[in-house]
Amino acid sequence: MFLSRRTTLTRIATLVAGFTVSLSASLAYAQNYPSRPITMIVPWGAGGGTDATARIVGSLLEKELGQPVNVVNRTGGNGVVGHAAIASAPPDGYTIGLATVEIGMMHWQGLTDLTHASYTPISLMNADPAGIQVRADSPYKNVGELIAAIKANPGKLKASGTGQGGIWHLAIAGFLRDQKIDPATVPWVPSNGAAPGLQDMIAGGIDIAPVSLPEARSLIDAGKVKSLAIMNDKPSTLYPNVPTLKSVTGSNWTMAAWRGFVAPKGLPNDIKDKLANAMKKIATGKEYNDFMGSRGFGVIYAPPEEFAAFMAKSNTELGATMKAVGLVK
Repeated sequence: MFLSRRTTLTRIATLVAGFTVSLSASLAYAQNYPSRPITMIVPWGAGGGTDATARIVGSLLEKELGQPVNVVNRTGGNGVVGHAAIASAPPDGYTIGLATVEIGMMHWQGLTDLTHASYTPISLMNADPAGIQVRADSPYKNVGELIAAIKANPGKLKASGTGQGGIWHLAIAGFLRDQKIDPATVPWVPSNGAAPGLQDMIAGGIDIAPVSLPEARSLIDAGKVKSLAIMNDKPSTLYPNVPTLKSVTGSNWTMAAWRGFVAPKGLPNDIKDKLANAMKKIATGKEYNDFMGSRGFGVIYAPPEEFAAFMAKSNTELGATMKAVGLVK
């Protein structure tokens, strides 16, 4: 049956009107965002560098957006629990999260199907290289002595600082392999982050915490922990006297953890842009940089599109490294 020209035009007008109303409602929603508190999910425990970064950004984001930002630690599953909670939340801007380098590692281990592509990227905010920390009363004065002890006592010295196959596990496993030492020679004790790993080391449960210097800072300053080296191509601004691995072993091995803010996939562009603009103000602002600098945390900023490319590259490089050290399942 053929429709009259008037009927056809009427239907087109109705569709256009409906689309206009829908678009107007969407724009109004974005303009009013946020109208209630925001939840910020952190996949790792309180006290570590990820938690500290989330909390300073959360406090500054409150000022930018005019709504409370509630930081919630969702630990477990080597980071899977928290990252899954971010990905499964409604894409309305009221749940965001601090994704960590592990999102480019967990799926290689068969722990989850989540990847960087499971999220809406907002901004990259931080990166910190691994270090090699031991107890202050440890008999090892430098990395050379530690390596000699590992070779002489395979299986005796244990390490911790994150979950099995996490970034700090990969850091020491890759370093050991670079030194022609079987990574299994240093058993890994899983933990929910750097803070509990360091506490376990102080208590004598483990011997090495290959976490970042900023995460170990309070214990280093308290004289309970000493750092033997940093896995970076240049010294730390926080502890410039801590040598690089290359300077003391000749190794070119480097490894760093990064942290960036994401939202569930499907976040409307207007809300993404509002969050990204707020994050840019924070990342380039004095308060954030003073906080991060005072703790030795590295500040590295990238907007959504660049952050997406960064995560994709990180995913590829981490996968290659994990395959090389036998951590891919």
